[in-house]
Amino acid sequence: MEAACNSMALERLGEALGSIPPLQRSLLLLLCLLAAIQLGKFLLQQQQRRRQGQSRAPPGPFPWPLIGNAAQLGSAPHLSFARLASTYGAVFQLRLGRWPVVVLNGERAIRQALVRQGAAFAGRPPFPSFQLVSGGLSLAFGGYSELWKLHRRAAHATVRAFSTGSPATRRLLERHLVGEARALVALLVRGSAGGAFLDPSRVLVVAVANVMSALCFGRRYSHGDGEFLRIVGRNEQFGRAVGAGSLVDALPWLQRFPSPIRAAYRAFRDLNRDFYGFVRGKFLQHQRSLRPGAAPRDMMDAFIHLQREQPRLQLEHVPATVTDIFGASQDTLSTALQWLLIFLIRYPKVQAKMQEEVDRIVGRDRLPCVEDQPHLPYIMAFLYESMRFSSFVPVTIPHATTTNTFIMGYLIPKDTVIFVNQWSVNHDPAKWSNPEDFDPTRFLDENGFINKDLTSSVMIFSLGKRRCIGEELSKVQLFLFTSILVHQCNFTANPNEDPKMDFTYGLTIKPKPFTLNVTLRDTMDLLDQAVQRLQAEKVANENQLSANA
Repeated sequence: MEAACNSMALERLGEALGSIPPLQRSLLLLLCLLAAIQLGKFLLQQQQRRRQGQSRAPPGPFPWPLIGNAAQLGSAPHLSFARLASTYGAVFQLRLGRWPVVVLNGERAIRQALVRQGAAFAGRPPFPSFQLVSGGLSLAFGGYSELWKLHRRAAHATVRAFSTGSPATRRLLERHLVGEARALVALLVRGSAGGAFLDPSRVLVVAVANVMSALCFGRRYSHGDGEFLRIVGRNEQFGRAVGAGSLVDALPWLQRFPSPIRAAYRAFRDLNRDFYGFVRGKFLQHQRSLRPGAAPRDMMDAFIHLQREQPRLQLEHVPATVTDIFGASQDTLSTALQWLLIFLIRYPKVQAKMQEEVDRIVGRDRLPCVEDQPHLPYIMAFLYESMRFSSFVPVTIPHATTTNTFIMGYLIPKDTVIFVNQWSVNHDPAKWSNPEDFDPTRFLDENGFINKDLTSSVMIFSLGKRRCIGEELSKVQLFLFTSILVHQCNFTANPNEDPKMDFTYGLTIKPKPFTLNVTLRDTMDLLDQAVQRLQAEKVANENQLSANA
């Protein structure tokens, strides 16, 4: 009876296959063969681990032939990771093409890896796309080594020295930022004349890029400068190309066939070449104009001095490092400011409370400054809640293990690619009450002060040895921009737009395009006077330096 049933089943299978066209039948048989091979390899690996008495590998979904689990990530990988974590746990494994990947979710797993075992998780995978960034000498994308550690220490010290390291450098940063805030407010108000609504994304990108340009290169550009707009106004294109770079890293055979993926990857290559070329041009100008023994005028000068003192660092490390700092800062900060504005217009009561606080503490006869930060807890709570809620850097740049290691009882072999899902920390219901609600007061204690234990749990700038060297600089800029904007302006949503806050996924999560109306609360007088006063300080300092030379 059983033999007869098997015979009938095989006969029906043969008839079904016979009805399929020859080419499709061959492809189907090939896929079945590949699936069988993949399943056999998977079962063999599991059996070998049991025989050797090794700790088990992390669980995870079955990887398909050729592509692994790439198709399961979708357009928002951080959300896919969170869904998979609910099934497989905080630590699970995937396969992307030929690369074994372990995904870390939740604060416990991420801190155990990046802080307690920092060196073991500090590597970068040898992805081809990483070699396209900053002329192949990127600090952010480069591999972990003794030279890399020297490079990072030097870069971190220089960034701090030229931004927040002393009262003088904080004043310099404030001078640059107030000038850009004044230009930004003027453009936003002008674009809102007559009750019009405008998209703020372009002017935000240029304002932030100008602050970083002043710190890195010692100059700013007008909002109409063609070269500057071409270089810094391509954030969304860069983000989309990063995604294509990731796909080609996992599935290199995609480059062999004409497709949108190959076109986007080539765009990613061209974007990096153009951006690095722009910064390298500034580097060559600085080399020619830097006088021996002269004090550094900006970060580029400081890095040139540093390279001369640290001969182990190649000369090309200078433009590569500045490319990293300039590029990452302007993309991250402009994205953050877009989220801050959308939160202001979606939550008008929050905006009103911020304005009440800044008016009460700062008053209406001067602008907010860096020294006001400890006295404006609600504005700081708004900033941390904006970072937590948006999680605009949802997944860090991929890490790689530098040695065989264990995490939460699982064996993680050397050279495993590691994805760190920061979004999972910022939206963990065990950590945050009602994490999908936007509520700045969650960061205030019963006395109205900032709860530093909670603020330290917001994960945007990564942790451990790969923690962002520009974190402190970024937070100061976000505070100054936000406090000045709410002090000077009212922001109103476009009633004809859907209030739902959707996003696009790339290097950062950006809000979908939106428009708003911006009006002055008083006049431009305070901004004008502040810019004039700070410019006079700059001239006086330059005259003093010339007199001492």
